[in-house]
Amino acid sequence: MLLGFFYFFYFAIVGVYIIFIPKVLATSGYSGSEIGIIFAAAPLVRFLLPFAFIKGLQLNEKTFNISLIATVLSSLAFFFSLENFYSLLASSIGIGVGMSMMLPYIEVISLSSVGKERYGKIRLFGSVGFVLVALVLVKLLSSATVALSFLVVLSFLTSAVAFFIVKNAHKTEEKSSEIQNDISLLSDWKLWLGLTLMQVSFGSFYNFFTIYETDYGVSLDMTIYLWVFGVLAEIVMLFYQGRLLRGNLLLILQITTFATALRWFILFMFPQNLTALFFSQTLHALSFALFHSAAISYLFYLYKHKALAQLFFSGVTYGFGGFIGALIAGYIYEFYSNYLFLSSTLLALLACGFLYLFSLELRKKANY
Repeated sequence: MLLGFFYFFYFAIVGVYIIFIPKVLATSGYSGSEIGIIFAAAPLVRFLLPFAFIKGLQLNEKTFNISLIATVLSSLAFFFSLENFYSLLASSIGIGVGMSMMLPYIEVISLSSVGKERYGKIRLFGSVGFVLVALVLVKLLSSATVALSFLVVLSFLTSAVAFFIVKNAHKTEEKSSEIQNDISLLSDWKLWLGLTLMQVSFGSFYNFFTIYETDYGVSLDMTIYLWVFGVLAEIVMLFYQGRLLRGNLLLILQITTFATALRWFILFMFPQNLTALFFSQTLHALSFALFHSAAISYLFYLYKHKALAQLFFSGVTYGFGGFIGALIAGYIYEFYSNYLFLSSTLLALLACGFLYLFSLELRKKANY
């Protein structure tokens, strides 16, 4: 039950942070470039953080507790730093460090305690939290203080629940700190490149989907309905995906990346066709929910240092991949906006291709 509360509060923070804080900063007089710099800091930190653990920093209960403190203090600093750009930037970096260390650690506990088959039924609480905080804050967002208060309260609740989860869990973190790092991005580069390219392809969707659709004449209200419909599809998949995750996880990763390429191609071909748009959003069940669950489950199986594997997945794919995806999407939208989702299609197909090549490599090794 505590795990469900953790995911609910954690992704409620994400909802506040990515949906409402940019609006707060804009209404407070910050320029687009300043807002971009503030929000680019977190994914960059998320990418760089795992390499500190390769260099000797231990991912254990002590560092986990530090991440909880960093999250709470940084959210408080965000609340009191609205008038100062550099203080906000430092707060954003602090939140990025705290939340980037917190989630992978809890993910390992989730997979160890409930298993990959039941993981989705716990993780869907995060999707519910994301949707509910969006619906509530839309009605209550009368000032910057409201959004920042939500950020502080949710950060405290998330950290408190996470603290008790780790305290109640078996002391696997002490054992994991003694395990020698067996993660090699270079040896398994096809796998990691495939996983990263998948997130790069999402740059167009996360950063420009609303703008893209409204440019083609789809109303803002309808675009919001499309967003919500995608999250609902995600929740349904998280609830029922258990049986699928008993199968070949690497094959699931290939199928979901190919389905994602189809999703982006539909957006490229039919940007004004509501039937096609709603169908493309049903594929969010595959391209996010099933892909994410299969990816963390496969890495949990593949590597002995399970906590560090999850930290790398968060940092390399969502951090670096998200950062590069946003940059690529920005330039393509500025100069070739009609081809925005065609570029995403090609990136997702490349992701599928590299994952397929990695599976062939494993088969060859197995035959020797």
